[in-house]
Amino acid sequence: MIKFISVILLSLSTLTLSSSKSDCATYPDKASVFKGNFTDDYGIKYTINDTLWVQHPRIQFHIIKWNYEEQYLIARNDAKNPGEGGLYTRIDLMQFDNMQPWLWGYCLSVFDATSDVAAEAVAIADRKNPRKGCNGYPFSRMKRVE
Repeated sequence: MIKFISVILLSLSTLTLSSSKSDCATYPDKASVFKGNFTDDYGIKYTINDTLWVQHPRIQFHIIKWNYEEQYLIARNDAKNPGEGGLYTRIDLMQFDNMQPWLWGYCLSVFDATSDVAAEAVAIADRKNPRKGCNGYPFSRMKRVE
């Protein structure tokens, strides 16, 4: 009986470990939702990768940190941007369910912080209310384009 219980406990611990590994293995796939070429519901085009968020034709954010778990990123505004050059931005993200072709949305929670730490401290996005959860405005909805 004790041997049987030991086998069950060993099997359960192996199952738990393999579930954790599986979650970690799929985590990068979740991150890829936010990367690529997109257009928002205002017709603006974007190119986003690990280190750069481009809002075409001339706005660039140099990504310093992705926080996939809490769904935001911190970036430094390009010095050549039309406004707030060299300052810091927090972009909050949220994935959508059953809203095709819109895959996800974003909110510029702050775009003029004096440091990356100050930008990260701002947490105004309300993902429970995507229509008004971006400081009273809707999250900008994004769909993939090739």
